[in-house]
This record gives sequence, C-alpha cells and structure tokens, in this order.
Amino acid sequence: MGAAGDPPARVEAPVATPTTNPGAASASGDAQEPRRLWLIRHGETEWARALRHTSHTDVPLTEFGEAQARTLRDQLGGHAFALVLTSPSSRAAETARLAGFGEVAVVDPDLREWDYGSLEGLRTADIRQAYPGWTIWHGPWPGGEHARQVATRVDRVIARALAAPGDADVLLFAHGHLLRVLGARWLGLPASSGSLFALGTASRSILGWDKDTPVIELWNETDRD
Repeated sequence: MGAAGDPPARVEAPVATPTTNPGAASASGDAQEPRRLWLIRHGETEWARALRHTSHTDVPLTEFGEAQARTLRDQLGGHAFALVLTSPSSRAAETARLAGFGEVAVVDPDLREWDYGSLEGLRTADIRQAYPGWTIWHGPWPGGEHARQVATRVDRVIARALAAPGDADVLLFAHGHLLRVLGARWLGLPASSGSLFALGTASRSILGWDKDTPVIELWNETDRD
C-alpha cells in the first residue's frame, strides 16, 4: 500500500476472464440460455450525493435512495434468480430489501466496497491536495486496499456466481467502485479499467455472453433513462 509521498502504484492482479459459460449447453448438448450476472448499485446516500468516498462507514439511504430502491422492484420483478448476493453494508442490504429480495439475499463479504483507508469520507478534490493527480484506480491507498486486492475479491464473486446451482441468472447488490471493478474483470480487463464504466446510484447492469465471450449486455440503466 502507498504511504504519503509515494508515487501512485499501478501493479494489478493477473487478468482473470470467466472461462466457462455454465449455460452454454446441457448434458445432452442442447443449447440453453447462458447465465448472466445482474448488478445493482445501492440507492442514494448523503455521502454518495456529496461525492464522498464511502467504504466501511455505514451511511443509510436517503429518502430518495429508498424511493430508488423501490423502483427496482418493478425492473427486477418476475425474473427468477438462482442466487441473490448482497454486500454486508446496510445501504446495499436495504436496497435489496426494498427491491423485494430481503428474504432471499445472502450476505457476501467480498461485495463490500473498496476500502479507502485513511481517505474514507474525503472527496477526490480533497485527496488531491495531498496526492496531486490522484484517482482511486491508481492510488495510493494509505491504510486501505490495493486495486489488486479488490480484483481478487470480485474474481471470487464471479466464480461463486457462475458455480451457483441451477440455470437462472445471479443478482448482486453492491457498490459503485466494487461493481465497476467487477465489470472490468468480467471482460478480462485489469481493475483500473473500471474507470471506463460510470455507475449511478440504484443503477442496473447485466453481464452476459456472446457465445463464449463475456460481454456487457446492459450498463448503468436507471429509472431516469
């Protein structure tokens, strides 16, 4: 991890691309619908609205964030999921509950937000006073997680989702930076490529396949679109 005065670290974990499409074929060789991963970022919080970096601080949803989460019920209703996972943070778990998945959502610690360490609660403009040109994607992350550690966590989430019993899709409730890294890793890109994927609160994204190639089918859809 970087310390004050250190140059931004750029070492990434090895790129991991999903290699198995569990819905590619049945035992008889018949084509099946491929399993997709549905990604939901939690609803608005006061810190999200203020652009403050929020990882372990348990900031609740605003009234608007709760309304956003309820809107997800219509977007997700009627779709069967083999597994529903949520970050342990209350803002993600409450989004899952208000969206109608509170009774089936399973907490996965690997879905917690990127640990910002001593940068927790700060805005990018504040951080750049100490670290000119800083971005979350290249650090440093004093007292927090390196990008390769976040990549390792999301790789485990992807593996768990693809290995879930049944043929239905998997639904994940989590956080902005974590899900942007997950989208990058799904495509076989380094964690830092998450910088290319904007993600708003209460947004819906779908990771899928083009034959055996991982692709993005939908990204950052909200009820405002």
